[in-house]
Amino acid sequence: MDYLVYCVLGASLLALAFAFFFFKQMMKESEGTDTMKKIAMHVRKGAMAYLKQQYKVVSIVFIVLALIFTVMAIFGLQNGWVPFAFLTGGFFSGVAGFLGMKTATYASARTANAAKNSLNAGLKVAFRSGAVMGLTVVGLALLDISVWYLVLNHFIPEDIIAGHKMVIITTTMLTFGMGASTQALFARVGGGIYTKAADVGADLVGKVEAGIPEDDPRNPATIADNVGDNVGDVAGMGADLYESYAGAILATAALGAAAFIAFPDMLPEVRLEMQTKAIFAPMLIAAVGVVLSIFGIFLVRTKEGANMKQLLSALGKGVNVSSILIAVCTFGILYFLQIENWLGISFSVIVGLVAGIIIGQATEYFTSHSYKPTQKVAESSQTGPATVVISGIGLGMISTAIPVVTIGVAIILSYLCAINFDITNMMSASNLSLGLYGIGIAAVGMLSTLGITLATDAYGPIADNAGGNAEMSGLDPEVRKRTDALDALGNTTAATGKGFAIGSAALTALALLASYIEEIKIALVRIGETTINGVDILTAQIPDFMQHYQISLMNPIVLVGIFIGAMMAFLFCGLTMNAVGRAAQSMVEEVRRQFREIVGIMEGKAEPDYARCVEISTKGAQREMLFPSLLAIIVPILVGVLFGVAGVIGLLVGGLGAGFVLAVFMANAGGAWDNAKKYIEEGNFGGKGSDNHKATVVGDTVGDPFKDTSGPSLNILIKLMSMVSIVMAGLTVAFSLL
Repeated sequence: MDYLVYCVLGASLLALAFAFFFFKQMMKESEGTDTMKKIAMHVRKGAMAYLKQQYKVVSIVFIVLALIFTVMAIFGLQNGWVPFAFLTGGFFSGVAGFLGMKTATYASARTANAAKNSLNAGLKVAFRSGAVMGLTVVGLALLDISVWYLVLNHFIPEDIIAGHKMVIITTTMLTFGMGASTQALFARVGGGIYTKAADVGADLVGKVEAGIPEDDPRNPATIADNVGDNVGDVAGMGADLYESYAGAILATAALGAAAFIAFPDMLPEVRLEMQTKAIFAPMLIAAVGVVLSIFGIFLVRTKEGANMKQLLSALGKGVNVSSILIAVCTFGILYFLQIENWLGISFSVIVGLVAGIIIGQATEYFTSHSYKPTQKVAESSQTGPATVVISGIGLGMISTAIPVVTIGVAIILSYLCAINFDITNMMSASNLSLGLYGIGIAAVGMLSTLGITLATDAYGPIADNAGGNAEMSGLDPEVRKRTDALDALGNTTAATGKGFAIGSAALTALALLASYIEEIKIALVRIGETTINGVDILTAQIPDFMQHYQISLMNPIVLVGIFIGAMMAFLFCGLTMNAVGRAAQSMVEEVRRQFREIVGIMEGKAEPDYARCVEISTKGAQREMLFPSLLAIIVPILVGVLFGVAGVIGLLVGGLGAGFVLAVFMANAGGAWDNAKKYIEEGNFGGKGSDNHKATVVGDTVGDPFKDTSGPSLNILIKLMSMVSIVMAGLTVAFSLL
């Protein structure tokens, strides 16, 4: 069966080849006038300077953590491969973000220039450039996974622990997910602080106080704002979804390897074959998803003068066709593998796909100004900014209902499908393992078409920057109208992308929770334990560990862990929101200073000091990102040492429950505020420059850190705490106080 890994490797190389093809296609397009080229160069330089500084800081954190893992490996508390896996996960996550951002900074001026010709030309350039990010992420993730499988399968001996070679391989590979999660959190938090500090400064002083249009070249913060779109919404989202995608595949593979340990009646060679098939199933589904995503990308086009619903339909066509085809192919893949209950597990994948589509559609409904909820937020501007903020918060809270119910139904259905609806023996050891595998593979189903869903997401900031370039370059109003249409579409697709990321995070985190128990088993073997509750530790199942560690809601240690986990979601959001506030204050003061002191700015006779604003955002983001990001790593370690395995399980459950709901609320409220402003800018309720417009600008400013900093970072927080717990399992079982 090992030949199948080369199919995965081939799919990864195909994705990277098409990413390169789309990049070269985009680079052949004209960047426009000299002014357009100059503005694009300013943005490119600012974005690269920020990433260079961020990677310096993050490298230090990675080196320190790798040294800690090396020490743990020396003392027998961790696998010796872990430090290397951790570093490669972080490296590839960073590379995915960097390449996507580099493409975006080259694409924005070309999109604006293409929009001179037609709306479809602008959409095509922006979307194909976003596809570079989507295909780079899936290509690098599958490359990393397939290469690590080949390396570990070659070097780890067959007899390392009887029948557990595949479990050790998959739990070791999970640790490269921690590297990806750590890099993603720094990229999301740092990029989010950068972009929103610049955005808030540009909006409050430029639009509200000075009364000048968005992206006006007279605004000193406008270049920093455009840089921020790239470092936050492109590099940050790329690293974020890289770790979501890799984490879902790796967690499911680990559960697949563990599931067939629970079938003691199988012959050892049959069990090994089933384990191998269960490991390859999520990888092959993802590999076929790559091919179908490429097909879907070529389907996206629109006609001139298209309205918002028609633009959404154009993008939806590519995503939906890819999703339908992957659903059909899943049955073929699992039938070919002849995996245990292949038909039921195929339906688990379909459940994940459908759940992703429902969450995406619900997000679109609550955040697009084509629908009533966001129009109601815009309408509330008639009574001032306070009612805009209140209605946006209310909308965000209501919008959590559909995703939460959908994920709840998806968890139960994917579990039951995997066990053939054997409700009577639902919690038996073998059914529990297979059911959890079903939940994990549902997450893979949700992300299987990430190549195209991420393209629709990365497209957003490219279109936003294109609009900025058109405004600053003084292009024809018709061009700006086209880029505004593409930008408004981008806000909705970005919110939909965040919905996918958050939904998959919930399913993946549940799968990681089960993987944590498997890692506890391996950690106990490493420190010399042979039995647990009188059962041989190598044949012990999840219920045995739950009983041994007294993981029950009646255990106060579990309850304390749940409270700490729920608190972590709110504490993390509070820290990142305040970080944006402090960085934005510095930006507001600088923009006001320049308007005051540089004579001729408002008349267009003097050029603002754009570099100073870029520098303020860069320094603010670097300074503010460290504490909340490190907290996500330190707290699971401390909880493990103080409260043991039961406390960690509680922490992860509490973080998952509170973090998921809070993330949906923040992403949707922020998206609705942003598009309510866009709705008024299209001429409704007084149009641009009116008091109603200024009220929605305030709402949008409040929503900026909601949707682009704190909200999207939460799904990484949920999984990073799980990953840290898995990697630190050896320390927890060896040294916990309670």
